[in-house]
Amino acid sequence: MNLWIRLAYALLSWRFRAKLDWQAVGRRNFRVWPTDLDVFRHMNNGIFLSLLDLSRLDLAYRSGAWQKWKKHGWYPVVVAETITFRKSLMPWQKFAMESKVIGWDDQAFYFEQRFVVGEEIYTQAIVRIRFLRKARGILTPEQVIAGTAPWHGPKPELPKWVSDWAATTSLPKGKEPAPSIWL
Repeated sequence: MNLWIRLAYALLSWRFRAKLDWQAVGRRNFRVWPTDLDVFRHMNNGIFLSLLDLSRLDLAYRSGAWQKWKKHGWYPVVVAETITFRKSLMPWQKFAMESKVIGWDDQAFYFEQRFVVGEEIYTQAIVRIRFLRKARGILTPEQVIAGTAPWHGPKPELPKWVSDWAATTSLPKGKEPAPSIWL
């Protein structure tokens, strides 16, 4: 339920927050609610993933990108994500979410997202995002950039480990079975 409340708040409040360039770091403040907790009384790992979505949505709305994507009939989908937890977030603790496009390849954009308390990173995620058309089909990052806003400066170079991670975790196309690690 609390995610619906946070979503409603995000959809209502973005207009009153500072506008951003979609290349900027989007920052949004949150607090750990009791309904975010797991049996160990810290924020549940599934909540982290849902908040990643809200943070990217906030960046897209505040930069004006979301409105352009909607006009074109485009929408982003998560293809893969990896998340590393360093410290737990505890009940009522305040934290900030930071989201930034760190680059793209021929198929997808990559976001770095962080959960930050003060200046300390508690959790970091890399999220791979593709864009789809409502009329069917996948968009290239170049098509999304052309229809959203120009990228200022050179194309960011993805860290090698991110490119390696994306290649390693990609599933085969079509109905071909994925290689199994089960023996």
